[in-house]
Amino acid sequence: MSLPLRVLVCDDEAMARKRAERLVLAAPNVELVDAVSGADECLARVAEHDYDVVFLDVSMPGKNGLEVARLMAEPRPYIVFLTAHPEHAVDAFDVGAVDYLVKPADEERVARALDRARKYLEQPVAPRVGDRGAPPSRLALPTRDGAVLLDPLEITHCLFDGSLVTVVAKGKKVLTDRTLTELEQRLPHLLRVHRRALLNLDRVERLDALATGGYRAVTDLGDAVEISRQTARELRRRLGITA
Repeated sequence: MSLPLRVLVCDDEAMARKRAERLVLAAPNVELVDAVSGADECLARVAEHDYDVVFLDVSMPGKNGLEVARLMAEPRPYIVFLTAHPEHAVDAFDVGAVDYLVKPADEERVARALDRARKYLEQPVAPRVGDRGAPPSRLALPTRDGAVLLDPLEITHCLFDGSLVTVVAKGKKVLTDRTLTELEQRLPHLLRVHRRALLNLDRVERLDALATGGYRAVTDLGDAVEISRQTARELRRRLGITA
């Protein structure tokens, strides 16, 4: 059975947005379609919800669709551009789009774009843990009170609250202005499980299934960390979870 998709449509024109919603809903095995009218709202929705695919217009007030795609934090949804401007196709694929549709697209063309995104979602994913070298023996975290030194192997997870990152190690919580991306590069044994979270899988005792298709990971210290549905699919393949 093909994978059910959660889709976000972003278009500043109301009629075009409604048409895109109808076309996506007409495609097989789509379980959710949300719609927004602007770039900032799109970025906010993607940061808070697990979408598989985002349909983006290119020409919008403020940030255009290409800028929106560049600003989305990883792991991001797959991007399909739906626009009246065919001349931006090269730039769209440069920012990682899986398809580029020129308005007015029909049901068949939208369904093909969704199938292409679904194939990317279902394909085996190369391992991302343990293939970037060993972590440092000590991690220095700059804080307001000076630098805190931590043993990277004792770190269970790192969470971004929208302004700062909290690093949790051996029950200690350290607030730092280092970004998740910086920490991900320094700590190859941690997995980016959500746009706002890194997780040490070796410190996870339980994975609780969520209605979204993701997981809630419970660490050996009892803390809960949300795992996005995209990462949950990778974990199921990697760990051999079939249910």
